[in-house]
Amino acid sequence: MNDAVPQAADTEADTGAPQDGPAGPAPLGVPRTPTGNAEVDAHVERLADADHLTTDGHLEVYEDVHRGLRDALTALDTRPGPPPAHGHRS
Repeated sequence: MNDAVPQAADTEADTGAPQDGPAGPAPLGVPRTPTGNAEVDAHVERLADADHLTTDGHLEVYEDVHRGLRDALTALDTRPGPPPAHGHRS
């Protein structure tokens, strides 16, 4: 009979990281599909910055991306377009 106490396989010495605390930042692996609009794509790619931050840093990235996307959409309303079509002739 073997009375030896089993050792935990994943210890701090084995992995270099403490096993008691929360896990560190890790990429979520969420795909970001290009839209074809360079300005929008740049804002969407900014979301990747959150992959390297702890959760308390995500809010700043999300707010920055939201602000940028909102500004890009607002700019669509202010860009000059073709003159409005009139239904009558002079």
